[in-house]
Amino acid sequence: MEETICAKLTERIPRTPTVESFRFLPVEQVNFLPGQFTRLFFDADDKNNSNLNKCLSFSCAPGRDYVEVTKRLGESEFSQRLKRLQKGDEVVLGRPLGNCIFKDSYKKIVFLTGGIGITPAISIIEHIVTKKVDTDVVLLYANRNEEEIAFKAELDAWQKNFKKLKICYTVSCKSSPDSVCREGNIDVVFCRGNLADLCERKVFIYGPPAMVTAMQGLVFQLDCKKENVLIENFTGY
Repeated sequence: MEETICAKLTERIPRTPTVESFRFLPVEQVNFLPGQFTRLFFDADDKNNSNLNKCLSFSCAPGRDYVEVTKRLGESEFSQRLKRLQKGDEVVLGRPLGNCIFKDSYKKIVFLTGGIGITPAISIIEHIVTKKVDTDVVLLYANRNEEEIAFKAELDAWQKNFKKLKICYTVSCKSSPDSVCREGNIDVVFCRGNLADLCERKVFIYGPPAMVTAMQGLVFQLDCKKENVLIENFTGY
């Protein structure tokens, strides 16, 4: 039987017009690794209820007195339940899962992700910055538009204060000519322009299956070794 833990909602944090973070205080510390995820159960009696029980990445570093998950809220039954959560409400969380994790021994890493795929990257980057881990980090982060760049304030602050962090934003539609965001997708040109040493890095790819497949093809096209590419497919979210 899957291990579970009760947790109480302490804070809701809007990240974009469609993305929100939920911070919970668990009854005991949840020991997860940077990059892992949990299952949030709204129907703990029927753990196979895929409409009310979903996997969500941790969007905070390990070791906090809270755990945080983040989701783009749509019209699904699960999203509607999240929208109705009030401070003090309790939920049930599953044990940490996932093998697409960061290790402090990694000296150079890069993230290729888009949209809500940023959540595990946030957990890893916050861990590196907070613990002052000696790792060189590049984040290539794609979104539909600038308004939908989740965690932008946090990412910009970390980049300002942590010299080994480089963030490159790209959007499908720029809102202004003087925007710091590039217009377009994550492609060969974008990678080569920002990553002269791509093949020396561990490559983390998070997102829906179609994006993960596309990004895998891209990095293999750029001669990355298969053993250096770590992936996590976001399914059923």
